[in-house]
Amino acid sequence: MTETNDQGRGPKARRCFIVGGVILLLQLLLFIIFLILVLTVFKPKAPQTQLLSATLEGISPRISLPVVNIQLNITLNLTLLVKNPNHVSFKHGPGKSYLLYRGDEVGDADLYPGLIPSKGTETLPSRLTIQVDQMAADMSALISDVLAGQIVLETRTRIPGRATFLKIIKKHAVATSECRFTIDIPSLKIQSQECKNKTKF
Repeated sequence: MTETNDQGRGPKARRCFIVGGVILLLQLLLFIIFLILVLTVFKPKAPQTQLLSATLEGISPRISLPVVNIQLNITLNLTLLVKNPNHVSFKHGPGKSYLLYRGDEVGDADLYPGLIPSKGTETLPSRLTIQVDQMAADMSALISDVLAGQIVLETRTRIPGRATFLKIIKKHAVATSECRFTIDIPSLKIQSQECKNKTKF
């Protein structure tokens, strides 16, 4: 009786061993496939920022006499395009855009949070009022640029966000962009621009 039971359990044990081995092999293959996807297809890529348009409003230099008092009111409307090259959505929080003239910060604007779909884009409007009191040292240069018909400005934009891969892996990222552009005063349009994008994960 004992030999019969041992013989009966032999094939059954082998079948269990084979099934267990197949399951482990499948799990290993799934893990390898998952790892390949994470390192290739789902590898985080830097969001790209592009300056779509920039328009000037309220250019109204006023000079009062007999005491020389120069007042210059400028409002800059920027439209930023953020591209998400990832295969997953990119959820970003409130961002910040800074405006610089001749290396000095002269204005800033808040960017609203949002969600950029996979391989999608989002347009972020930004309205900056130039703080003329911070441009006192460059006032003569600014007036000269305006009268010459073009003005060179720079923007530095910072957008923090998070990309979620397969609802498991969450990657925090901060997308930054630095743009240098020239605005043609008569047409109030961008004449040329150069942007550099960078993302820290």
